[in-house]
Amino acid sequence: MRRCSKSNFSNYEIYIAHRDNQIVRKLAGLLRPNVPKLAPCLLTYHSPMKTFHNTAHHMHAGKQEMFRGKLVDCHEVPDRLEYVLAELKRRKMGNILAPADDLPLQAALEAVHTREYLEFLATAWEDWVQLDPTNAQRDALPSVWPLAQAHAFRLDAPPLNFAARLGQYAFDSGTPLTAGSWQAARQGAACALAAVHAVLAGERAAFALTRPPGHHAGPAYMGGYCFINNAAVAAQALRDVGKKRVAILDIDYHHGNGTQTCFYERADIFTLSIHGDPRTEYPFFLGHADERGAGAGAGFNLNIPLPRGTGFEQWFAALQQAIAQVRQFQAEALVVPLGVDTFEGDPISGFKLRSADYLSIGQALRELALPTVLTFEGGYAVGEVGVNVANVLEGFEA
Repeated sequence: MRRCSKSNFSNYEIYIAHRDNQIVRKLAGLLRPNVPKLAPCLLTYHSPMKTFHNTAHHMHAGKQEMFRGKLVDCHEVPDRLEYVLAELKRRKMGNILAPADDLPLQAALEAVHTREYLEFLATAWEDWVQLDPTNAQRDALPSVWPLAQAHAFRLDAPPLNFAARLGQYAFDSGTPLTAGSWQAARQGAACALAAVHAVLAGERAAFALTRPPGHHAGPAYMGGYCFINNAAVAAQALRDVGKKRVAILDIDYHHGNGTQTCFYERADIFTLSIHGDPRTEYPFFLGHADERGAGAGAGFNLNIPLPRGTGFEQWFAALQQAIAQVRQFQAEALVVPLGVDTFEGDPISGFKLRSADYLSIGQALRELALPTVLTFEGGYAVGEVGVNVANVLEGFEA
């Protein structure tokens, strides 16, 4: 089958097919009167992508983060999601839904994160305020961390002091924990799980529109604005229902260190990431090209670090390399941590992609022809983040 010129009629995609030198016509669904007048074509129907929207995301609204020794206003703000939501509505891009209340969420969380870490997050704000009642007026940021060095710090005897426990579970001081962080993060994971259920029910793809983001969160740690790893929750949920091989293709500017850690010793979930070189870019201590997995997972982790200033041509070549690896892996489902902080105007990143480039990214991901879950990650040029995310989804749907 080869594609002909395409017209859209209520989400119908029009193709031309030849067999034995005769035109084969098949009409899907109800046709408008003018459709049969077109060149003989095969019509296929795809329902618009469903978006699962985290209605609790605004409960997490950090005031400040630590950046190079000083407190600055947070880059990860509620407006990020609202701009995306507004653009999806403006373009009428499918149904925008809330996740169902009866999802097996706790089991999905515990399949990725340790129970102790989840219990910490669930009570962290109350413990922070109990430490000092005036803490209710400011966000919690860690100020002390244990380093994993021999004979230096013990990790088998966790402290009771909340300030120390906060450092035990955090790897940076730029991820403010607020009164509503747990509720927002938990509902975000529910969006990812709902997106999984949608593709399992037959949807070609589904989008978890949520914040805080997730791909920096590991089994027992938070950081990089992330508390719960939504992409990891989605990938593990796909495995749990029988998808034998799942690929996670992370296209955020920053390496998904938490996701890599979750699956580094496994061969059933292939993690791939295209990101800024960790020698100069956050999160610095993971994301190098020689990190290929360990044990049973050897060969099932692929990092493609690129230098600051990389433009679309070089970036897209890396995407094609990653896509080829997904095909070779013979993945049965795909999870895409969708960060658009690769945009040329992003204030905390360094690639040079433009808004129109995100259409091509969506089209390339679509060509994998896999059940796909996308999770909203980075993107901090707030005015453009909605257009850029919508362009990826539109390219995927084209």
